[in-house]
Amino acid sequence: MRNYEIMFIIKPTLSEDEVKKQEKELASIITNNGGKLTKQESLGQKELAYEIKDFKSGYYFLYDLEAEDDKAIKEFDRQSRINKNIIRHLITKIEG
Repeated sequence: MRNYEIMFIIKPTLSEDEVKKQEKELASIITNNGGKLTKQESLGQKELAYEIKDFKSGYYFLYDLEAEDDKAIKEFDRQSRINKNIIRHLITKIEG
């Protein structure tokens, strides 16, 4: 099993329901592609260190997950690049 950590930021202009919907869709990408979420954490709306795509804040989320291969990670990365509601995402492989 490989362990990964994903942090992503969702646009602050979305409603609370839309943010929750986006979070569920992103979590399902991982689970539908063979990944197992071990931790899902909403860090709330925070101020960005610098403007990204004309936004000064965003909703932060942190996922820890396990996966046999990188299929779930590659699909999450692909979908995050396409999704206009995600300002930025970062995927980190945890060694250990």
